[in-house]
Amino acid sequence: MKRNASAEWRGDLKKGMGKISTDSGVLSNTQYSFGTRFENGKGTNPEELIAAAHAGCFSMALSNILGKAGLTAERISTKAAVSLEQVEGNFTITAVHLTVKAKVPSADKTTFRKAAEDAKAGCPVSRVLKAAITMDATLE
Repeated sequence: MKRNASAEWRGDLKKGMGKISTDSGVLSNTQYSFGTRFENGKGTNPEELIAAAHAGCFSMALSNILGKAGLTAERISTKAAVSLEQVEGNFTITAVHLTVKAKVPSADKTTFRKAAEDAKAGCPVSRVLKAAITMDATLE
């Protein structure tokens, strides 16, 4: 299975701009630029897209692991915060922090925490990033 996305950039780094699209059409010529990446401009940026992918992947992985334990989540809410910092003069993704809140009837804190840790380690986006991923997981 392959999923595809494309990006086109025009111009120099600070004044140029680009467009990102996905084959599914969910993103279609979505604008990104220096301002959306390093300032608060309107549009998206690569780190935001990685965060969205990681939050979605983790939530699905946690649902799967809980299901294997005979548990069904009413809700899993995941926020991924991707940190972009300068390291030795190069911008680098230095960390990803997941904040997870889930409502899982019949789950105890130990079972939930183990399922969350397994999802953090095993979701495909976590495995490809191999960053220092931290997490706060709360069973409501």
